[in-house]
Amino acid sequence: MSVYDFTVKDRKGNDVSLGDYTGKVLLIVNTATGCGFTPHYEPLEAMYKEFKEQGFEILDFPCNQFANQAPGSGDEIHEFCTVKFGTEFPQFAKIDVNGDSADPLFAYLASEKPFTGFGKGLKNAALKKFADMNNKKYGEKTYIGWNFTKFLVDRNGNVIARFEPTVDMSEVREAVAAELKK
Repeated sequence: MSVYDFTVKDRKGNDVSLGDYTGKVLLIVNTATGCGFTPHYEPLEAMYKEFKEQGFEILDFPCNQFANQAPGSGDEIHEFCTVKFGTEFPQFAKIDVNGDSADPLFAYLASEKPFTGFGKGLKNAALKKFADMNNKKYGEKTYIGWNFTKFLVDRNGNVIARFEPTVDMSEVREAVAAELKK
């Protein structure tokens, strides 16, 4: 099994086979418009512009499961992202990433690269406490710790890295650049 075996919904509710992305390096991200990590859209878009011609795609999946930080409709979220951050990478339908209603893609991504923590430091400890309170309702079906968790997928559809939102975006960029050189 690989990422290419999944079908997701685009912003308009149409089926999209991730097989359409065969041969590309992917960064799959669950996002929110009202999160402290929302500014990640800026370096994400910069990476997209820099690397798109090398076979790189970012797949954006808005999610409202973390403190209601993506409350808008799909169109409202898309407008926010394109106007505020100039995003051009594909944005898909809003989904759940945890619990019984979790999108199967994110359950798969997390099974391939499970959560290992937000890292060290006071900010990370504070996020962990807040995330644990938010996510306790999902129990064993807590796949994603918070908004802007990123999964790096190689050109063969294999999940090769997971980046929590607390990881510096320069580290994410370096990993993408290295994978594109392979």
